[in-house]
Amino acid sequence: MTQHAYPPPGTAEAREMPPPPRTAPVSTEYPRSGKLMFGGVMMIVAGLFNVIIGLVALFNSAYYVTGPSGVLVLNLTGWGWLHLILGALVVITGGALFTGATWARVITVLLAGFNALASLAFVSAYPLWSIIVIALDVLVIWAVITADAEAEA
Repeated sequence: MTQHAYPPPGTAEAREMPPPPRTAPVSTEYPRSGKLMFGGVMMIVAGLFNVIIGLVALFNSAYYVTGPSGVLVLNLTGWGWLHLILGALVVITGGALFTGATWARVITVLLAGFNALASLAFVSAYPLWSIIVIALDVLVIWAVITADAEAEA
């Protein structure tokens, strides 16, 4: 009357243990955080805003109202080209930020800071858009700089 829960090894009733489940290989790449994704999306949005500002300044210079001294440093056409080129670079860098590469993060902070300064100088021509772009740039810089803390947690 002695029945064992498991049959003794070597008998016909013995079964082999199933192989252990396969696990996914461990990734060694930089972990992507939500803040980096947010920063990438906001960079693309801010860059598209800059492209629109630049195109409007180039094709419809009467749209922006400037004071008697004009716009700071450059004329309106110069600011249009600056915003167009800077906006394209910001969009490209925002896309590169999705990879999580360190170089993309450094370039993002530099371009976002320069973009905020350019928009600050453009406030006299179009304050609302400039303030929106500056706010987006500040959010991007915050998200990219604090992404390490989130990734470590």
